[in-house]
Amino acid sequence: MSASSSKASDSFSLLDERIQRWIWQSGWSELKDAQEQAIPAILAGDTDVVIAAATASGKTEAAFLPILTRLLSTEASSCVMYISPLKALINDQWWRLEGLCESLEIPVTPWHGDIAGTKKRNFKKSPTGCLLITPESLEALLMANGHALQGLFGGLRYLVVDELHAFIGTERGKQLQSLMHRIDVALKRFTPRIALSATLGDMDKAAAFLRPNAAVPATVIKSNDAGQALKVLVKGFIDYPLALADPEAWVGDDADFEKSLSQGTRAISEHLFKTLRGSNNLVFPNSRGNVEKYAALLRGYCEDLGLPNEFWPHHGSLAKDVREETEAALKAKGRPATAVCTTTLEMGIDIGSVKSIAQIGCAPSVASLRQRLGRSGRRGEAAILRCYALEAALAPHSPLSDVLRENLVQSTAQVRLSLRSWYEPPNIGGLHLSTLIQQLLALIAQYGGINAAEAWAVLCGSGVFWGVSKPDFILLLRELARKDILIQTPTGLLLHGRVGEQLVNHYSFYAAFAAEEEFRLVHGGKTLGALPLSQPVEKGTHLIFAGKRWQVLSLDIEKKVIAVMPALGGKLPKFDGGNLPVDDGVREEMRQILSETLPIPFLDTTANQLLQEARATFQSMGLDSLPLLAQTHCVQLFPWRGDRVMNTLALMLKQAGFQAENTGLSILIKTDNPEKVFQALHSLAVSPPPDPTALVAEVMNKRLEKWDALLPAELLAKNYSSHTLDVAGAHEFIKRLAARRHSPR
Repeated sequence: MSASSSKASDSFSLLDERIQRWIWQSGWSELKDAQEQAIPAILAGDTDVVIAAATASGKTEAAFLPILTRLLSTEASSCVMYISPLKALINDQWWRLEGLCESLEIPVTPWHGDIAGTKKRNFKKSPTGCLLITPESLEALLMANGHALQGLFGGLRYLVVDELHAFIGTERGKQLQSLMHRIDVALKRFTPRIALSATLGDMDKAAAFLRPNAAVPATVIKSNDAGQALKVLVKGFIDYPLALADPEAWVGDDADFEKSLSQGTRAISEHLFKTLRGSNNLVFPNSRGNVEKYAALLRGYCEDLGLPNEFWPHHGSLAKDVREETEAALKAKGRPATAVCTTTLEMGIDIGSVKSIAQIGCAPSVASLRQRLGRSGRRGEAAILRCYALEAALAPHSPLSDVLRENLVQSTAQVRLSLRSWYEPPNIGGLHLSTLIQQLLALIAQYGGINAAEAWAVLCGSGVFWGVSKPDFILLLRELARKDILIQTPTGLLLHGRVGEQLVNHYSFYAAFAAEEEFRLVHGGKTLGALPLSQPVEKGTHLIFAGKRWQVLSLDIEKKVIAVMPALGGKLPKFDGGNLPVDDGVREEMRQILSETLPIPFLDTTANQLLQEARATFQSMGLDSLPLLAQTHCVQLFPWRGDRVMNTLALMLKQAGFQAENTGLSILIKTDNPEKVFQALHSLAVSPPPDPTALVAEVMNKRLEKWDALLPAELLAKNYSSHTLDVAGAHEFIKRLAARRHSPR
């Protein structure tokens, strides 16, 4: 950093001299915007701080430069806790921080399941420096140390949460909120919380998530640095039926795999191979099954041409060393590599320079798309995004979602919103009562027992589980006692029951989310990864896994091990996995796109042709003026709202006596009398909003999360509705629709 720029930087002058020297030696010319804003706010230590800045914009340094300055200025032993959603991120941050911290004589301790016990014991003997930890490991640490936490974390100065967006709206996020509050309770003081993220749609909601009770103010920092240059292309493909493909190609060892491929899939994989060869890239096809499909195809093209492989799979079911092999290929400078991956490479794991991002189908969300795009163009180059929209060939009775080209329009909406820096607002309204059960059991383990009033105050009165009243909590305690999860002593102390002890003592307890049981795939003594236990596999079965073809040699049902050998043929494994709910803002943008007439510049010729056809249908059906379409034996309602509103509308219409279903773009209502639908909507508009728990009464399976089966029926309904419904949004839509005073055509 030059003398002139350092004088101009008030924030730089606040840093410890040794850190200033490190900045000079690192060749920095200036602090980045997020760093300039964050340094004084974090050093003050009297507020929480939320930092939103693009990937590779120096968020980590924005947090740690002032934090390390504070640690250096504190005479007593002090530490900072960094909480990450991924072990791989912890390993990366360990590598990034160690160089700086070693020169400052500040220890850095990674703590997760793969870290040797010696490092952990050393930290507990001298709890100073930087502790890098996952929520699950932190849970185990709190439970094991109970009343000793005051001594262990007495010098804790800051809690840093990386990739905040990855926690919001999840079981792990609710667990994280509770863990941070339990630390404050144990220390009898507040510890400033610092959150880092690249994609936060609503900063105030993000701050409210970081500290639910708002007892401490939050400083919100949004980087003003100019965004990177961006090149975007959306390519359209028509997926013709398999019947049109050459049946003579479906022979040989690879017949099963060949039959699973459509012409559209082949066309996309061929374009990927032609375009990405010779450079480093990331391809996101949205599911583990699709990762295996495209990785196998692309590797096969390399083999057919006698070329070294350039395409590597990466997803959560692959073994650690298989994933690391992909990461090493991306980092290697002498040979190009492209990873075909799931969200495992979406966040900030260091994989070196990546030229472009390919997104096959719609991204899980706009925020996810932007997060992925942030991996590209990191060294002064433009970020490159190619989206592949695969649309069905139309037939006389094609569903309206195909005719309106839902996937293409949604991908286009996601790109346009991302270009405007719009991201989905954080969903902080879910109750996550499953996690409440886990946290109650953990709290009992931490203190060796706790009375009901104290437990409610820590977990619910604190604002963490904000929607749970005292009567609700008592109802939950009675149900858990009935199931022998809890017992209560005559003095009122809550303890684990027989079943509760079994749950808490199982290794899986520390995770708030459920993981499906899996078979381990092994070749030559090396673990390749894991398949879901529900996957039908038998001796002789062919598989595609880790981008390669295998044949099953043997199965050990008791040990859950599948031994495989290389083979010429294979078929794709099946993995479970769902998409995130679509937000109101995305569907509103989709309607806007269909309402327009001009071609969209970043769509290729095929995509624009498909879009123009969809727009013509949209206009001819009158969906631009009234979102009700009467057809033979049914009415379709097009609210252009997100999935939570759509779920609510379908249930409201069911409650009104109709057979109604949320199909994504529309609510399908079975009826021979469209006028009755409009009358019902008008009646709903003038009535008070319905009770959410009453709406879900007829939903058969309301279990969404790990411990939901332990909830009493009343709380299960309340929990389910909090995650899946938006009663206020649905009621507002119905009122606006009724105000038009028109009947469906």
